[in-house]
Amino acid sequence: MQGNLVSRNVTISGHRTSIRLEQATWDALDQICSIEGKTTHEICSLIEQFRRGSSRTSLVRAFIVTYFRTAANTTGKLVGGKVSSVLELTASSVAR
Repeated sequence: MQGNLVSRNVTISGHRTSIRLEQATWDALDQICSIEGKTTHEICSLIEQFRRGSSRTSLVRAFIVTYFRTAANTTGKLVGGKVSSVLELTASSVAR
């Protein structure tokens, strides 16, 4: 697995910024976007609403892990429509 960070520009709530993540992490985020029928910008904007002092990239990583854990634990397969509940779980785990 490649550990090099890859920068991408995203627009979060109308503001352009860049996020640096590993390629595997970007691939996972792209997969979530496909499952949910949302763009990377839309998912990152949703995640940003829950950021409270933690870094943006940390929260994105936490969201991805929580998303796939939730999908695996509840259904054993990937199904869309989980973003809202996962965002709440992500926010509470980062706040600890």
